[in-house]
Amino acid sequence: MNEGMKAMKHLMGTLQETPMSSQQYKETVITKLREAIPFDAACCTTVDPNTLLSTGAITEQGVEDIHSQIFEYEYLHEDFNQYEQLAHAVVPVASLSGATEGQLERSERYRAVLQPAGFGDELRVALMSEGACWGYLTLFRFLDSPFFQEEECTIVATIAPFIASTLRTFTLSLPAEDMQGLQEEGNGIMVLSDQLIPLTFNAVAKHWLTMLRGLEQLDSEALPRPVRAVCSRALAEGNDTIGKPSKAKICLRIKDGNYLSIVASRLEGPTGLTQLAVSFEPAKSSDILPLIAEAYALSVREKEIVEHISKGLSTKELAQVLHISAYTVQDHLKSIFFKTGVTSRRELIWKLFSRYSLDRNG
Repeated sequence: MNEGMKAMKHLMGTLQETPMSSQQYKETVITKLREAIPFDAACCTTVDPNTLLSTGAITEQGVEDIHSQIFEYEYLHEDFNQYEQLAHAVVPVASLSGATEGQLERSERYRAVLQPAGFGDELRVALMSEGACWGYLTLFRFLDSPFFQEEECTIVATIAPFIASTLRTFTLSLPAEDMQGLQEEGNGIMVLSDQLIPLTFNAVAKHWLTMLRGLEQLDSEALPRPVRAVCSRALAEGNDTIGKPSKAKICLRIKDGNYLSIVASRLEGPTGLTQLAVSFEPAKSSDILPLIAEAYALSVREKEIVEHISKGLSTKELAQVLHISAYTVQDHLKSIFFKTGVTSRRELIWKLFSRYSLDRNG
């Protein structure tokens, strides 16, 4: 590894120790990356690790103007280097020039979105840590700039895990012991056209839209990225989710340490008109438990036991459901208690369902 790459790796490691918000961190990452790799614009996005949908982004000059089109081509078209493909790739870093063998015109996204906006090559990264994706990083070069080189892709691939690890920390940071859950304000409901134009919304939805715009520093008319992401996914799924769970949803950690659930659904009218309904509400236990389990580093089996404990199963019932002995259940419980800092089931239930205001039936 050359000295420049070592310096960047060290720098990304030290950024993990610097107190800052998620948005500030993403801005700083872009600034520091530019010291090692030349690029003309960038976008850094956090995602829900369960659905891989955006929970917020920082975009630079020129990118914000085409961001809605980038969403469209990610979810509604097939193309090179789609983020979800990179999240499952052995090497989650790729340039558009590399994927198209230098023929950018082979990409519909390039022809319809990047080239008209003055952009040429694009380098995409799925930010992976602990086996999950916590964000996306995209670097852009203008049409008259050279393509991204293999060495530059290697530098980004080397420091990407450090960036991902910090984004993971932001997503999984647990609320303070005395933090109260989101106040019950009723459900926020909004309806949009199939072109993602807001048509109507209630007061609670307006409250959350304002909050999300503030987090992403958007103007009062812009549609927040989390809303755009769930809507784009719902449009892409069409009616294929009948009888199976939809992925058009995210669990978003907001600035007070609590979690908000945003879900989109297609609405089909008698005239064939397609609209989208989006709901905003405090996240349910089924949404938050996977994140809490990640935060406490619970194993797959321990996560299963916590889920069953939340439903009130006894040790004997747990053993029957999981096809293990009661002694093995007790061993797992001891490990769960140790990792979560409790000494009994009662304390565990309090920690999960009082501290995080989870609905035991959720």
